[in-house]
Amino acid sequence: MTKKIEVDWGLCESNGVCMGVMPEVFRLEDDDTLTVLQDEVTPENEALVLEAVRQCPRQAISISE
Repeated sequence: MTKKIEVDWGLCESNGVCMGVMPEVFRLEDDDTLTVLQDEVTPENEALVLEAVRQCPRQAISISE
């Protein structure tokens, strides 16, 4: 089963902490909206995705299976 990054857009404040952890996955746009560039959690990126989840100040990021 594939794990996916989920963002609760009602909670997300687009503060960019996740982008600081994983700029190849999260991007803060010029209009201060967050874009998820790659929503699949892979064995190669899982540790950093979990760190982005942990550091999100609004707890808006999660992983679904």
